[in-house]
Amino acid sequence: MGNIDGDGQEKEMLNLLTSTQVVVHEAIKKLGYHQGMYQLLAEPLRTIQVRIPVRMDDGSTKLFTGFRAQHNDSLGPTMGGVRFHPKINEEEVKAQAIWMSLKCGIAGLPFGGGKGGVICNPRTMSMGELERLSRGYVRALSQILGPAKDILAPDMYTNPQIMAWMVDEFSRLRQHGSSGAITGKPLVLGGSEGREIAGAKGVAICIEQAAKNYGTRLKGARVIIQGFGNAGSYIAKFLQESGAIIVGISDVYGALYEPGGLNVGYLLKRRDSFGTVTTLFDGVISNEELLEQDCDILVPAAVSNQITAENAHNIKAEIVVEAANGPTTLEATRILSERGILLVPDVLAGAGGVTVSYFEWVQNNQGYYWDKDEVASRLQQKLVDAFNVVYETARTRKVNMRLAAYMVGVRKMSEASLFRSWV
Repeated sequence: MGNIDGDGQEKEMLNLLTSTQVVVHEAIKKLGYHQGMYQLLAEPLRTIQVRIPVRMDDGSTKLFTGFRAQHNDSLGPTMGGVRFHPKINEEEVKAQAIWMSLKCGIAGLPFGGGKGGVICNPRTMSMGELERLSRGYVRALSQILGPAKDILAPDMYTNPQIMAWMVDEFSRLRQHGSSGAITGKPLVLGGSEGREIAGAKGVAICIEQAAKNYGTRLKGARVIIQGFGNAGSYIAKFLQESGAIIVGISDVYGALYEPGGLNVGYLLKRRDSFGTVTTLFDGVISNEELLEQDCDILVPAAVSNQITAENAHNIKAEIVVEAANGPTTLEATRILSERGILLVPDVLAGAGGVTVSYFEWVQNNQGYYWDKDEVASRLQQKLVDAFNVVYETARTRKVNMRLAAYMVGVRKMSEASLFRSWV
């Protein structure tokens, strides 16, 4: 576990797994559990690395490395996304599996966390190569997957088409119950209404609740969204529909900031499939500069470690809601909290996707499917309840929202593990 001195100063930039373990340890101490509980929850129960041979379009065979981590299944099967990304590694997969357990605990879902991925660059691969890779990943892990074991969901650079290939491959290997083993599927294959926008919708719900509790009117609030991919663009759309003014957005090439508000509809029409739009404009600023611009609400929706000890004192927002995974370091979290800035952590704000994956699993199991209004209503209720529990925990225990979320997230896992006599 990473070292933090008595003043909370980070001695080194903690990686995602280590920083997650730091907060899990603190949450377990606050809840009164012993060290054995931390040792159980600090690492996934299972982490598997596989090698996947794929026939490429040029006739050659390329070996891809894949991972799957299953954090804790004391409450039920594990569930979590699969990402295709060139920089994924085992440490990141482990951290994200723990986060998925926390999200499930916060949202009150009967799951533990799982996470997986394949080291690849999907932007350079053909549809045929992506299909063969998707099917190969399922074949490599088929013995540990299933609706009562470990349930796959979409994540970075995986989409309904990729999940369709995965469920088709799994159905060839396992004749029964295959539909509930994969979520994020196309509707015609048993997918759920609202799954593609669930992550962004969950963030928007948490922003609404944060503004309500903080005493900020969402209508007319100035919002900066760092990142304009699938999540960031939908968040911008939802917030604008609620009356907020989107004053800043960014992509990998830079950022746009306009104090009077941006034309979100125009940007949505011009962005490409990877969320790139700033290359069409002059006067582009950097992502780092965007974070420090004047606004009421800041939504980091890009990559990790964006708000650090170096820039946390310059954040001008009253509310920060994490739509990305790990965008704020531990030291920055402390600084924002001391400055009175309300930080809604990723494990709470990002629980929308896994919640609707749970809804899809339920619908697959019962063979009865809900319309989009019912899905939206159930998601709203789940996320509002989750936010209120975390907010009240932070208030009564006098801790920041990140620690409160971790406390809520680990509680049921810890109770279930004790009843099972695992510790």
